[in-house]
Amino acid sequence: MTHSSIHNRKSTITKSLLSWYRKNARPLPWRKTRNPYRILVSEVMLQQTQVSRVLRKYTEFLRRFPNFSSLAHARTGDVIRAWAGMGYNNRAIRLQQIAKEIMNDNDGRLPSDIHILQKLPGIGRYTAHAVACFSFGQHTAVVDTNVRRILARLFPKRARSLDEWELAESVLPKRKAYEWNQALMELGSAHCTAAHPRCVNCPLKQYCPNAFRIHNPKKSYTGKKQRAMIPNRIYRGRIVALLRAMSRRQSIESNRLLHMIRPKARSQNQKWFSLILTRLQRDGLIQIHSQKTKSFISLPK
Repeated sequence: MTHSSIHNRKSTITKSLLSWYRKNARPLPWRKTRNPYRILVSEVMLQQTQVSRVLRKYTEFLRRFPNFSSLAHARTGDVIRAWAGMGYNNRAIRLQQIAKEIMNDNDGRLPSDIHILQKLPGIGRYTAHAVACFSFGQHTAVVDTNVRRILARLFPKRARSLDEWELAESVLPKRKAYEWNQALMELGSAHCTAAHPRCVNCPLKQYCPNAFRIHNPKKSYTGKKQRAMIPNRIYRGRIVALLRAMSRRQSIESNRLLHMIRPKARSQNQKWFSLILTRLQRDGLIQIHSQKTKSFISLPK
């Protein structure tokens, strides 16, 4: 394929995808703002979380904490309570840590430089690029799971010779980076899904070498062993959920908390449980108060 034909294919794909996006883009609230704080909140919420769940929490969270200042000066326990239903509670802690750093070191303004953004708590390469593009209008690629998958399917030869970010930069249009990146994410949600892509109505099916060829059925584990193995993150989430349901002034004795999250717990589970509590406290999600021979657990003040 000549350089000219490659350029023409890229141009056609760009025009087709952007045209489809303008007609089919969901009216997501974070697409209606360029406010750095609001964009950052949406990107942190969207990490490992479905859009439908974020939609239920996003506006409510912003009403409670409308800017960096209100979030930075809030009680950490209240931030964790406001995060209810989102899961991965560490994100709430990191978001507040970012707000505190922004207020203390940057006059309440989120930096626009991608490298500086990545030095903030919990902001990796994707989030830094997303904020730079979606809030500050920078001409940069944004690579999440959807974008990675779509580009690998559209440009399989390039994907074999370039890493995912190099590939994304190589096909980024000269203009309209915001629309292009949002369109790729929208396409990944609407049509180019991981296991069962809906190629029939995909606007790029005639340009995609992998159209109608992908089928990745998800493995299901139904054995007793798999059902019995509950990850520690599930127990962490249960602990935070129980504490979240309590009032600010309440705490709970650690042994009672253990039996609430694991009714059949035995003495040998104490070491395991203590380790979970220690790590939760290290992550800023709980406080442990020692009183004589007992320990009491609560959310941070």
